Amino acid sequence: MKLNGIIAYPITPFKADSQEVDFDALSITLNTLLEHDCDAIAPLGSAGESAYLSWEEWQKVAEKSIEIVNHRVPVILGISELTTNMAIQKAKKAEELGADVIMVLPISYWKLTDQEIYDYYQEIAAATKLPIMVYNNPATSGVDLSPELIVRMFQDIENISMVKDSTGDIQRMHKFHELTQGQLPFYNGCNPLALEAFCAGASGWCTVAPNLLGKLPRQLYQATNAGDLAQAQKLFYKQLPLLRFIVQGGLPKTVKAGLNELGFSVGAPRKPLQSASPSEIHQLKSLLKFATTA
Repeated sequence: MKLNGIIAYPITPFKADSQEVDFDALSITLNTLLEHDCDAIAPLGSAGESAYLSWEEWQKVAEKSIEIVNHRVPVILGISELTTNMAIQKAKKAEELGADVIMVLPISYWKLTDQEIYDYYQEIAAATKLPIMVYNNPATSGVDLSPELIVRMFQDIENISMVKDSTGDIQRMHKFHELTQGQLPFYNGCNPLALEAFCAGASGWCTVAPNLLGKLPRQLYQATNAGDLAQAQKLFYKQLPLLRFIVQGGLPKTVKAGLNELGFSVGAPRKPLQSASPSEIHQLKSLLKFATTA
């Protein structure tokens, strides 16, 4: 499967009084992302607070998300687990529920060797027929997958078919292209790198930005895809201050604050994460206005 364009990451809404998952709000936010012409939906990433959900909650959010999207675009389910066994359990469940792709991020307590990482992916791949997006995000996972290791897995393991890189290092993307003669589809996961990544040949941008910025991220993709660099630059610099802010402030906190300000009732992040402060909300509103004012 080849994905192109904007891969949108929804948040997981919680009820204000109980912090239980709010499935009505989930439906509203997912349908809104689809109205923003996103090319794929990727529930249960870091913005979706997957690390803070129980196994039962993870299954319910996955099932409900796939049901709501209803084949309108591909669904990529996020899997980030310390143990291979739990990652396999989630991969099997993702396939059973009808996901189109799984995005797999190894999590480390003990530092993992390249062979341990390779075996982690190989065993997950053996347990499912789903295409696998390798996800490299050392800032959250404690694991940094080298381009050479990722390319080796892409070449050796049949259903590893794409990579998302969130390091913010554009050289990684050049390396993916060089080592595979452009055969490995790569996706940008670093929001402030969106323009450079598209110019480097990224197949898509994995981002929470459409939650707050509507169709602007897709317009950026369309401009770069059409070779209109002047328009792409204009669109990117409107979005950049907000993109920086949401990354620096933490995605669940800042995106939920922004959605609440936009009239969506999505609750607060799950503790120990905290809600945005009044000063952060004030700054967020100012950046939203700057990005969305013609």
